Amino acid sequence: MRKKESSPQSSSTKMSNLAVLHALDSAKTQWYHVTAIVIAGMGFFTDAYDLFCITTISKLLGRLYYYDPVSNPEKPGKLPHNVNNAVVGVALFGTLSGQLVFGWLGDKLGRKRVYGFTLVLMAACAICSGLSFGYSSKAVIGTLCFFRFWLGFGIGGDYPLSATIMSEYANKRTRGAFIAAVFAMQGTGIIFAGLVSMIISKLFLLKYETVAFQDNHVLSTQPEADFMWRIVLMLGALPALLTYYWRMKMPETGRYTALIEGNAKQAAADMGRVLDIDIQEEPDKVADFKASNEYSLWSREFFKRHGRHLIGTMSTWFLLDIAFYSQNLTQKDIFPAMNLVHKDYEVSALREVFETSRAMFVVALLGTFPGYWFTVFFIERIGRFVIQLVGFFMMSVFMLIIGIKYEYLKDHNKWLFAVMYGLTFFFANFGPNSTTFVLPAELFPTRVRSTCHAISAASGKAGAVIGSFVVATYTLDGDADKIRTAMIIMSCTNLLGFFCTFLVTETKGRSLEEISGEDGGNNETSKSSK
Repeated sequence: MRKKESSPQSSSTKMSNLAVLHALDSAKTQWYHVTAIVIAGMGFFTDAYDLFCITTISKLLGRLYYYDPVSNPEKPGKLPHNVNNAVVGVALFGTLSGQLVFGWLGDKLGRKRVYGFTLVLMAACAICSGLSFGYSSKAVIGTLCFFRFWLGFGIGGDYPLSATIMSEYANKRTRGAFIAAVFAMQGTGIIFAGLVSMIISKLFLLKYETVAFQDNHVLSTQPEADFMWRIVLMLGALPALLTYYWRMKMPETGRYTALIEGNAKQAAADMGRVLDIDIQEEPDKVADFKASNEYSLWSREFFKRHGRHLIGTMSTWFLLDIAFYSQNLTQKDIFPAMNLVHKDYEVSALREVFETSRAMFVVALLGTFPGYWFTVFFIERIGRFVIQLVGFFMMSVFMLIIGIKYEYLKDHNKWLFAVMYGLTFFFANFGPNSTTFVLPAELFPTRVRSTCHAISAASGKAGAVIGSFVVATYTLDGDADKIRTAMIIMSCTNLLGFFCTFLVTETKGRSLEEISGEDGGNNETSKSSK
């Protein structure tokens, strides 16, 4: 059996040199860090799959439940605008609510204590979404929206808890890369949302004969397709169920146990077992540390120390998600203009799902996915601040060009259109979509870290709601002028995000206690952005 090493101790009297914190900050990257990334990341894989798979099947729901052979027999069924917004956006309302509730509970009850419940809720509601009851459009869509709200509620809890747990486990040299790697599983989830929908729809196509809508209005929508969309939604429960056992095996973070619960002995034992070293308990130091950081979220002291950063993380995430979710949730409306899918009347219902899923998969694989991992590899070299600035700026530029030259790109240069559209996804993820998740997990003190991350994330979801309920309405009819307007609006929101980035600061290479001022050092809010 390998002999345990003793963690090094510093002679400094600063509170940041608590043995358990020093051990976490200076620990070498080891297998447990990788395990934590996978366990937390699988939650985000599930989140992304559940949120974005609805994009691949929403048009199918219109064909199945909203075809009108009397008043509009020449066009395939289509979800009315308000119904489409509800189906696509209701999970975002749930996510916003879940972020605030579970983020607060994460600080009050502990990160681990509420971490498993989010997975159980996600798995149960994913299954129930696929079992939406009834035959009428109102019954099916109504129950689908009900369960997707609570699905979103569970998804919302994963944002602050996963980010906070990973930041408090990681060492200071690779903390940003670890948190970004957890978030990068969102990109994998988006890829699988397209891939699974593509595979399931293809299997149905091989089994059941199809005809285009223009050839036969009725037979183009196969009754069996009603099973297809349900299977896609229910498969979202699988990764959550597979991860639950391992999530429950994770100990509470050492920072929460020591600094919030004040249990020095338990923190030293838990983290010593995780890191395979002996850690000194230091109960007196822990008590002093806890006493010096008792101010609450709504206190004047908090706003003096961290108010600017909270405004910065809230505003940048809000502005980003207006554009990011508008992009992702309206892909199905942009794809025909890029010639990636056929017109709806030229294909059957299942063929339309297959083509939409295939296009979503390709865009995610070539544009979305690489951006996440560029952030993982470069965040500790370039820093969060620069990546966020460049990402916002490049998104603004590409969206502005697409908006101004939309008709030219659509009619005369579809390949350039596809490349530029893909680059907006790349710079979203090698940019603010990743860094807005990382920064709130680093900037705030342990006592309110989960809550502050939740408030920032909920601001983002408020932007996502605006994107899906307001901006998305510009793309539903495929009107060129409205799509152009939507792209220019998103370009402007990204430019505002660029300027709001100056409200936050660089966190690379420093301990959480140094960044937040918990160690008794200089307050970070007083420092200018680097």
